[in-house]
Amino acid sequence: MKNHLNNNHFALKPLALGIALISVFGVAQAKSLTEASTLLETVGDPNESQFMKNLGLKIGGWANAGVTYNAASPTNGFNGPVTFGDRSAEFQLNQLNIFVQRAVAAEGDAWDFGGRFDAMFGTDSIFTQAYGSPALDVNSGLVKNRGNWDLNLLGSNSNRFYDIALPQAYAEAYAPIGNGLNIKAGHFYTPIGYETVPAPDNFFYTHAYTMQYGEPFTHTGLMGNYTVDKNWAVMGGATTGSATGGWDGSFNQQLGNWGGLAGTTWTSNDKNTSANISGTYGSTSEQSSKKWGLFSIVLKHNITDKTHLMLQHDHGYANGALTNAGFQDAQWYGINMHLTYDIKDNLTAGIRTEWFRDQNGFRVGAPGRISAASSNGVNSYASGGLNSNYSLSNSGAGASYYGITAGLNWKPVKWLNIRPNVRYDWADGQVAGGGRYLPFGNNNRDSQFLFSSDFNVNF
Repeated sequence: MKNHLNNNHFALKPLALGIALISVFGVAQAKSLTEASTLLETVGDPNESQFMKNLGLKIGGWANAGVTYNAASPTNGFNGPVTFGDRSAEFQLNQLNIFVQRAVAAEGDAWDFGGRFDAMFGTDSIFTQAYGSPALDVNSGLVKNRGNWDLNLLGSNSNRFYDIALPQAYAEAYAPIGNGLNIKAGHFYTPIGYETVPAPDNFFYTHAYTMQYGEPFTHTGLMGNYTVDKNWAVMGGATTGSATGGWDGSFNQQLGNWGGLAGTTWTSNDKNTSANISGTYGSTSEQSSKKWGLFSIVLKHNITDKTHLMLQHDHGYANGALTNAGFQDAQWYGINMHLTYDIKDNLTAGIRTEWFRDQNGFRVGAPGRISAASSNGVNSYASGGLNSNYSLSNSGAGASYYGITAGLNWKPVKWLNIRPNVRYDWADGQVAGGGRYLPFGNNNRDSQFLFSSDFNVNF
């Protein structure tokens, strides 16, 4: 005979646990949907509890999802080399990101310690993982053993598009030295460039070629930040775990390959203008002393209180890189511009223009997901079995990529941002034999129109 009393007892356990957690955290009073800045605030933000404040902890996250219409109607479903919204006519849950953080002091005369951990699920995860040891050695073409910090966490490469990334896992300290020194140790987002991985920090759904192909996303190592005075700040550190010159390193491969990371920022007295130059430099891998480097210059200026301008120039190189034309000293460089105008407090219009030159056909892949999603061999699970060199073989000789994107950011409530935009891309290059380079529309077009819309929810 079944013991119904026992079943009821077990059924009450989740409720009792929930009541206990609420008692411990002492969540703040819930706000309305229109008052709240995050969804957590609508149910009583645990970050406002005395328990969390005493520990200095914060939990949070965001969800980002969208859909893109491609006028080229590619039957393979890819939007050429465009990312992160790289799928045509397909709803993408790009980022479901959760984080826990203990932020450290920004000033003062006492030491402070903290850190942060991020976990991301979605179609953007493949671009955010620590894939700095690629499937094929960039200086020899030989199969390379990849790190497994966060590659293929869902197992067996069973899903072409959805996976998990752990883009940040670092300890942080504030040292009361001079004006105060901030130190990070672990795995963290790069400080280089303008656009970044977290969706809420970008104006547009898709990314510039500069960000996707010209810069690192993360580093593993050490980084220090120091404010010299009210106008100047400097940054420097050491990177490891990477076979691509210190980019996107992991915790368990290429740990003997150390490189450098440095930069400086100037800000005007009125905070309306700033200039940053930063970059990386180091040997490509433990197996190769060939050099891999990058510098990025970012200029920002508030033309008026409502009009904001950003100009960026990047220049990178990888010596002795394997390209379709053989081993070359590869280079990539370009410029892009963001211009935004605040129409209302909750509505902003923006435009982005870009020219990116992949001079040796080394960086840009069409589609970009193919080469990123590969195992310790040559198969790319994102392509359904195509060779991981597929993107390289289709990029051919060097090419210039041009893009113009226009869109809106509309925030009907503080925790929701809706971003419709239209984008036009075209490429100018030739493949071996003198034919046109056609990276769009199943590799049979040199241009394409994209119409997309996505939303960010902060919680």
